[in-house]
Amino acid sequence: MTAPLKHSADITVDVALGDRAYDIVIGRGVLDTLGTRVAALRPGARTAIVTDRTVAKHWLEQTERSLAEAGIPTSRVIVEEGEVSKTYAGLEKVSEALIAAKIERNDLVIALGGGVVGDLAGFAAAILRRGVDFVQVPTSLLAQVDSSVGGKTGINSPQGKNLLGAFHQPVLVIADTSVLDTLSPRQFRAGYAEVAKYGVLGDEAFFTWLEANHADIFSGGAAREHAIATSCRAKAAIVSRDERENGERALLNLGHTFGHALEAATGFSDRLFHGEGVSVGMVLAAELSAKLGLISEADATRVERHLASVGLPTHLQDIAGFAQEGLADADTLMALMAQDKKVKRGKLTFILLQAIGRAVVANDVEPALVRDFLQQKLSG
Repeated sequence: MTAPLKHSADITVDVALGDRAYDIVIGRGVLDTLGTRVAALRPGARTAIVTDRTVAKHWLEQTERSLAEAGIPTSRVIVEEGEVSKTYAGLEKVSEALIAAKIERNDLVIALGGGVVGDLAGFAAAILRRGVDFVQVPTSLLAQVDSSVGGKTGINSPQGKNLLGAFHQPVLVIADTSVLDTLSPRQFRAGYAEVAKYGVLGDEAFFTWLEANHADIFSGGAAREHAIATSCRAKAAIVSRDERENGERALLNLGHTFGHALEAATGFSDRLFHGEGVSVGMVLAAELSAKLGLISEADATRVERHLASVGLPTHLQDIAGFAQEGLADADTLMALMAQDKKVKRGKLTFILLQAIGRAVVANDVEPALVRDFLQQKLSG
């Protein structure tokens, strides 16, 4: 697998879900086509844009202009940045604003932002008037390759990540790669963890390509569109086969059982971005796989080495504040993992590795073994 030598034309990835199929449009500058695409998709619809304060400064006016030029009336709902908005209070604010804007069943909600905005706006759309369609306009790398695709929406509970939500597919995803130029290096790195995840869980050739081409992805070269499109194709294929995570889709949670617990332990704060938690979680999953004899130590080290090479945290001790206050003890992390959505009849579900590029769902890992493993890693 090689990177294209120059920026390609816009790329369209189809999410094949029958009469609920939709396109992911990927490319530099595709945000300007939003208005014409919405007008063709929903003639006569009104829209409401949900975004956060930071994204609004960069991209709200351009988004509104694209809609206005297509003759589409719109209103705006602006929330605070970060996980603080993915709460009961945040959902109430957005829902009431959409009602006040008179968004009806035939109208559209537009989620302009990263994963938080997409999850929040999508959940509000799912429950507004028992279901209003929405469009994802992801503005972070993480959202473009992961959270904007597949229809998972929701908010956090104080007891755990994404415990309240609904499956509600978008009708269109517009992934403008030029908007990623405004991300901070840390935000971009966090999103890259989800890109690497697709290679680790199901495509060793892609992982090898990432090892060789990640610098071009970070610098905004042609490899960026290639990596995003490859990631979206991988997720779209899995979602089309298992929309509601009854089987194969669970593989997309590689690193997330550990990662979500770490996010909860750090208070869903900027101490640990979601992608950073996934990075640490993937390394823990690889190391646990090696401990169980599923993969070699060399493969586990290869995963850790690549994530570390781009500046992502790979160990519990890398998490901000760990050295000063301690993150949590093993029992606390086990309790947080027990609240994970993937728990079935009290049993934890882990996504483990049989090889780089071959992940498996494991429902039979002994909790005592996991606790001892975490205690060892916490002792560092």
